Amino acid sequence: MSRQYLVRIGILGHVGRFTAVDSLSYQRNQRVICRTVRGLEVGEILAPASDDALHETDGSLIRRVATEDELLLTRLERNRQDAYEACVRELADRQIDAMLIDVEHLFDGQSLYFYFLGNVPPEVEPITGELANAYDSHAQFRRFTDTLTAGCGPDCGTDEATGCGSSCGSCAISQACHSHDQGVAKA
Repeated sequence: MSRQYLVRIGILGHVGRFTAVDSLSYQRNQRVICRTVRGLEVGEILAPASDDALHETDGSLIRRVATEDELLLTRLERNRQDAYEACVRELADRQIDAMLIDVEHLFDGQSLYFYFLGNVPPEVEPITGELANAYDSHAQFRRFTDTLTAGCGPDCGTDEATGCGSSCGSCAISQACHSHDQGVAKA
């Protein structure tokens, strides 16, 4: 039996229907990792979706947000704030009349979204492109998020693990400490 949940995702609070990939029961207000068309995103459980008919979903509910994820979320929040401030500075320096209202950095670290109010002049696109490249992650960072999602190799999370020789939590934290300090360019 497939479990579907209504989950609020993204900085703008989109509510979607997500199918859990495991047999766990999720409770209201739990933070979870979801795979959407945009990538991996953090969401918040709102309620179980009705079971009367399984509907098309907006993606998969992968798992709960783990303690190890907090390191990544802290880094993403810092990058999000830095990208916002850098974009505001660039708009002012170039005297471009556009109102940036927020920036969103997805959990997978591969997508950075800039949200503007009203019509956005074409001069904004190169700025956001440069900033997205500046805050985009390198291969090490992507490998870290892949490990958080899929594990480090056969038998991941057991003593028999061949990927890193320890559980996912240990290798994820180790990779985060090494790759984040070197893998994120500053604008």
